Amino acid sequence: MSDELSKFEAKLLKWLAKSEFHIVPWSTKDAAKTFKVSEDEIYEAIASLSKKASDRIQVFYKDGSLHIAAD
Repeated sequence: MSDELSKFEAKLLKWLAKSEFHIVPWSTKDAAKTFKVSEDEIYEAIASLSKKASDRIQVFYKDGSLHIAAD
């Protein structure tokens, strides 16, 4: 797998970095609506980012909800 981010992954990472999903619970459904893609595409992109940009993204579970921090 190439470590280079796709255009969608780069756009998603930038959006995540500007968000407050480290505080506010993550919603795959809302992200899919925002980017006009399927929820599966969001899941695949997050999984890919966790490998390709592991030093820039953290996915964690807190207070019963999924959270994502990115920079």
